[in-house]
Amino acid sequence: MTGTTFRFEAIGTHWNIELAETLDVTASSHLETIIMERIARFDKAYSRFRDDSLVAKMAKEAGDYLLPPDGPALFLLYERVYAITKGKVTPLIGSVMEEAGYDKAYSLTPREVHTAPRWEDALKFDGQILTLKQPALLDVGAAGKGYLIDLVGAVLTKEGHTIFTIDAGGDIIHRDKEAMLRVGLEHPLDITKVIGVVELGNESICGSAGNRRTWDRFTHIIDPNTLTSPTEILATWVVAESTLLADMLATCLFFVPASELVSQFTFQYVVLHKDFSIEHSPTLRAEFY
Repeated sequence: MTGTTFRFEAIGTHWNIELAETLDVTASSHLETIIMERIARFDKAYSRFRDDSLVAKMAKEAGDYLLPPDGPALFLLYERVYAITKGKVTPLIGSVMEEAGYDKAYSLTPREVHTAPRWEDALKFDGQILTLKQPALLDVGAAGKGYLIDLVGAVLTKEGHTIFTIDAGGDIIHRDKEAMLRVGLEHPLDITKVIGVVELGNESICGSAGNRRTWDRFTHIIDPNTLTSPTEILATWVVAESTLLADMLATCLFFVPASELVSQFTFQYVVLHKDFSIEHSPTLRAEFY
């Protein structure tokens, strides 16, 4: 794709945004400014690494919290997958992650790790207001980056851009009804290689693997009930209409079989098992090596 490209670092990952249109300096600067402002608003609301975020306040004070306009879609999906995964995918994982060593200082030094609070004990959500029955450290990392990609895509659409690709650390939204995008599936044990290629249409793809953040006995994927990281699956990828859904389901696949999700959501998937066998949707446009 030729046109205008933005490259920057935000929320701890590298972003690459490509537009079909060629913008002049003024238009490019304006668009970059509103993109960065949108990312900053999301980060200030949901980052558990900031002392001034909404999430940080929830960790200190119980009570009713009116979510930002983007909040309901995120927490409605969390509530749904919490039930499907029997609590294994939960926004209440924050305290577990912190105690395991994935904390503000990125110490990677585990302390005593406690199980996460149950949703029914800690949270109530009525579609607008999130009630913390007790202070709790939330972490929306299972879907947050994917959702933010969608929100940045919405900024581009509002500004009149209909053909674009956003790649944030390998999670991608591709908006083009005619041209396909070939996306390599990174080998989880050798980032210089791919295990296959997926053809992405007017949709999104997200992947999840433990190799990027591994320390002590943990990866960034932790079962909040057993306090262990999954070992039977090396990596997952999901193709869906939204990056929010793709990101969330890529995490869910570490905890529940694809068969339990396909009846609930519309998506396609690849699961790479520990023995390097590959399970995938039968209609997925992909080739494997």
